[in-house]
Amino acid sequence: MANVYETAASFYDALSGERFVYRAGREAGVTLLGLRRGDTVLDLGCGTGLNLALLVDAVGPSGTVIALDRSPAMLRMARNRVESNRWSTVRLFEADATTFAPAQVASELPTGERHVDAVFSSYAMSVFHDWHPAWDRMCELLRPGGRAGIVDMQLPTGIHRVFSPLARLAAAVGGADLDARPWTVIEREGVDVRSMSLSGGHIRAVAATIP
Repeated sequence: MANVYETAASFYDALSGERFVYRAGREAGVTLLGLRRGDTVLDLGCGTGLNLALLVDAVGPSGTVIALDRSPAMLRMARNRVESNRWSTVRLFEADATTFAPAQVASELPTGERHVDAVFSSYAMSVFHDWHPAWDRMCELLRPGGRAGIVDMQLPTGIHRVFSPLARLAAAVGGADLDARPWTVIEREGVDVRSMSLSGGHIRAVAATIP
């Protein structure tokens, strides 16, 4: 799947359904995360950087966004986005989300910080063969009492199940497992859990404080 993203990076944004479907999930997820000015947030599996504008705006000029992805091609697109917008508060980090060393990512944090205030991942966890190691590393990097947010996909529910073939097609293109349901770990381990369901249940956004 990494090779697919390397090949598709230059036209990923145009074909991802971002504008009409998936942007709303990112917006909901960042809102539920409840970032504050000056926060440091990790964007895990950042891809081409589609979350960055939302995160940069949320943490403000005194905050920091650490964007991590394993694909050099996707990170090049993210870097172009950062440079064109002159976002001085964004740090890009090339690493596998399931195997990265939290201490190495911490080296990108502002001086004196060892943990981030929030961790976030959108439409990435369901692509991993096993998302649990990624979650463990996110939690290791997150300060006690920090916020975690996950946005991801499942099959539409209720009367919206008629759109399931389209959801399966979108998942197949991106290599996502619609049965992964990674947000359930936040519902299970978090407190002050907040969630939203969009696009007929196809998109789930969940955020909570992790003790």
